[in-house]
Amino acid sequence: MTLDQIAIALCGAVAAWLSQSAHEPARRLACLAGLMAQPFAFYIAWQAQHWGVLVLALAFTLAWLRGLWVHWLVPRRQVGLATIQMVPGNKG
Repeated sequence: MTLDQIAIALCGAVAAWLSQSAHEPARRLACLAGLMAQPFAFYIAWQAQHWGVLVLALAFTLAWLRGLWVHWLVPRRQVGLATIQMVPGNKG
């Protein structure tokens, strides 16, 4: 295996693993790991002239960019109801 193949396998596996995490902070990192693999995927597909793989790499890039948009670039909205705290006053 060449270095670019190792990078694709490692980053892709880490991205898949993180995307299935029960913890939100780990899921947020999945798109970053996935995006790290894409330059290597484009390079390999271009060098081998595997145009179908190049289209697939583009599709994966768009999917990981969506994750970047959702988890990192768009401001988070508060989910659920806001709570109101009422502090008892002095009745004296």
